[in-house]
Formats: sequence, C-alpha cells, structure tokens
Amino acid sequence: MAEPEIVDVVVVGLGVGGEEVAGRLAEAGLTVVGVERNLVGGECPYWGCIPSKMMIRAANALAEARRVDQLAGTAQVRPDWAPVAKRIREEATDTWNDQVAVDRFTGKGGRFLRGSGRLDGPGRVVVGDQVLQARYGIVVGTGTSPSVPPIDGLADTPYWTNHQAVEVENLPGSLLVLGGGAIGLELAQVFARFGVRVTVVEAADRVLAIEEPEASEVAAAALRADGVRLHTGVKTERISHDGTAFTVHAGEDSYTAERLLVVTGRKAHLAELGLDTVGVDCAQRYLPVDDRMHATDGVWAVGDVTGEGAFTHIAMYQASIVVADLLDHVRRARGGPDASGTASVVGGAMGASGPSGVAGTVPRADYRALPRVTFTDPEVGAVGLTERQARERGINVQVGIAQLPSSARGWIHKAGNEGFVKLVADADEGVLVGATSVGPAGGEVLSGLVVAVHAAVPLHRLRHMIYAYPTFHRAIEDALRDLS
Repeated sequence: MAEPEIVDVVVVGLGVGGEEVAGRLAEAGLTVVGVERNLVGGECPYWGCIPSKMMIRAANALAEARRVDQLAGTAQVRPDWAPVAKRIREEATDTWNDQVAVDRFTGKGGRFLRGSGRLDGPGRVVVGDQVLQARYGIVVGTGTSPSVPPIDGLADTPYWTNHQAVEVENLPGSLLVLGGGAIGLELAQVFARFGVRVTVVEAADRVLAIEEPEASEVAAAALRADGVRLHTGVKTERISHDGTAFTVHAGEDSYTAERLLVVTGRKAHLAELGLDTVGVDCAQRYLPVDDRMHATDGVWAVGDVTGEGAFTHIAMYQASIVVADLLDHVRRARGGPDASGTASVVGGAMGASGPSGVAGTVPRADYRALPRVTFTDPEVGAVGLTERQARERGINVQVGIAQLPSSARGWIHKAGNEGFVKLVADADEGVLVGATSVGPAGGEVLSGLVVAVHAAVPLHRLRHMIYAYPTFHRAIEDALRDLS
C-alpha cells in the first residue's frame, strides 16, 4: 500500500452536510480532501428536495387551475409531464452531472477524490490505492440509501426508488406506492395530479404515522380527492412482477399497477466505512454522535448518517457545529486558545464568532425544535413533540386546535383551504413543546411556531402578540385561545 499523504482533514461523503463542512474548512485555510463516490451534493439537489419540489410545484399549478371553476370562471387543464422532466434535467440536476459542485468545492481550495473512502485506523482513510492521514480529523457524511424491506419476491423485480421516480421521462399509466410516509405521499399526489392511477399501500394504521392523527386525516382526505387510493394497515406478504405489471399480495387482497415505487425509509451503511477500525460498532442502523457531532475520537459525522433526521436543514445545522468544533480543535492542537478565548478562527474565514454568533464559542446540537414539512397539498408542518409524545413523557399537556377554514384567511381562500393549527403546551412550564401547521402555507406558518418552541416563549407572551389580519398564521392566536 502507498505511503500515506498527510493532510489536515478528510471528509468522506460530500452530501449537503459533507460538502458544506469540506468547503468551509478549505476556505479557512486547512488542507482538505473531499471523497465522494456518487454525486457531490448528495440526495437533495439531484433526487430529493430540489427536483421533487419542482415536481410538486408543477402538480400544484395543475390543482390551482382546476380550482378556477370554484372561484373565477372556467378553465381546462391538460397535464404534460415533458416540461417538468426537462426542468429537472436542465435546471436542477444538469442531467445528473455534478461538475459544477466539484468545481465549487475545489474553487474554495479543497481537493476532490472520486471513490469510496474507508477508514483504516485512527486518522487514516483509504481511497482506492491512495492513503490519506488526517492531522486533525475525519468527517463522515456518507448519508443514507433507500431501505428496501425483505419482502418475498421484491428484490427480483424492477421496482423504483425515489431516484427512478424523479428521473422518469414518461409517466406510467398506474403506480403502486409502498409506503405512506412523507416521500410516498408527496410523489403519490404529484403523479395522481398528472393523471396516473395511484395506489398507496401502508403497513401502519394511518399515513404520515409520525405526525398528529389530525394531520394524517387531512392528508388522506386530500389525496383521496386527487384520486389516490389509500390502503392502510396492510401487511405485504409477497410482490410479483409478470413483465408488464407489479402485484402486491397481502393475504386475500392484492393490488396491481404498471410500476412499483418503494419508499419505506432509509438506512446508513456503516459496515462499508471501516468504522470498526476506530472502535465504532458497525451493526448500528446509524452512526451515533454527541452534541458536538463526535462519533469517536478524531471522527465527526454530519447529515443523514447520524440518524437525527433526513433533512437538508439538519445537515446544514450539524455542519456549522462540526466546522466550529473542528476549527477549535485545530486551534488547540496548534497551541492557540480554545473556545473560551476570542482568537480568530484559522485563516480568519469565520472571524471571532462561530456559527452560534457568540465570539469564541462552539455550539451544541439541540433538536427540541426540529422542524419538518411534508410538501403535500395541503402542506403538513410540524415542530417538537406531538401530543402523544408529550403525554408519554409525563408532561402536563394542554392542547389547542384552530381549523383553518374557520379563519378569515381560510374562508377567503375557499378552494384548497383544508388545514388546522394544533398547539401542544406544557401547562406547568407555560410554553409550547410542539405544534403542527397544516394548510396551503403550512410550512411557512410553521416558522413562528419553531421560534416559539426553540426559544421557549411564554404562552402569555404569545397570547399578547399582534397577529396580522387576514393571514393564515393568525390561526395560531385562535389555537392559543383553545388551549385547555
């Protein structure tokens, strides 16, 4: 094996979080090698957030046009997938080419290696026939891949994951969606609005099972209105494919369609990373980290691989913590003041303030106010604990709900105004511990609720805020009045 090349930091996996860490460390003057076997930028820009939201935007435009008859005359709608596929290819993914992202990273001073990185003891990474020795640390940002359930017959079929669903040029006539979580529902609604006959099969007793039951009910009603057939509480026993169609077999029931989309979760692949050489148990589903994103001595992790939530905003949040902590580690290793001092970050790229905005401090991860949005129509936004989770923790719970159609803005909006605001409060502490915002702008209304949970804003202060009229977010005030 070749002699190791000494560098400052090696980042294995340049998804959203890894790319951010690698780029910012390179800008700070460190010698950084970024390793990626797939596309730099990861899931989000090529198959996740960006292209899927382009699909959703197009599908929502169709839905709005169909609502004209209820509001402003008549309209005829003829769906055409071609401009959607073209936009995804040309505007979002550059036909799934990451050269722009590679150039962005190397332009910041980093060095890029295409390949699979594997740890080989403390500070050591092997990429093909190259060996890298990191002076200050290794960052793992390898993300996750679709978790395919071990259903009899499935592995031998040409099923889709979200990748094939996003890359599709010609829509099928019918589609089976295995999984009724956020991704499954978003894609199901998109394809249904473009004329595909969609059936969703979900093992849990309701779709969006991690969210409030009220959110599940609204989402289910909206999808059914778009023609989606929902089957919950279904235990899939076998899947077959006869060359032209898929069939999901569940006891005496079966469901058939031209294509099958499997969206039943994601998982990390720790065994491929050589983490056992640094004392990490590779049998775990995810790579556990502490509140400074340490996986073990000399190893940080960021993004989906940590299991803290498969969201771009989580990866970026964690990346800021990794950058601050690793640069503080470099300062101390070089004999400079630690995070309690006020020295500038290496190279001056971050000045005297870390990502927390406080001079000389390194932030710690806090997921109490983790926001999440399912971009169906209506959108389902949530933050913090659900009512059930709060009760299971022994919190003295108060709940308040306001129905969006009963609000002034909901009444004005009329067609497509389904939704609500639900607040979960700790009566003893007098603060919100969770909230859900469902509606045409559910994700945007959520922002104020995230602030309230994150900052533990007292309920009496929230009650005495001025809420602009007529807005969707004014329903928060109605939900506060309903707390009991």
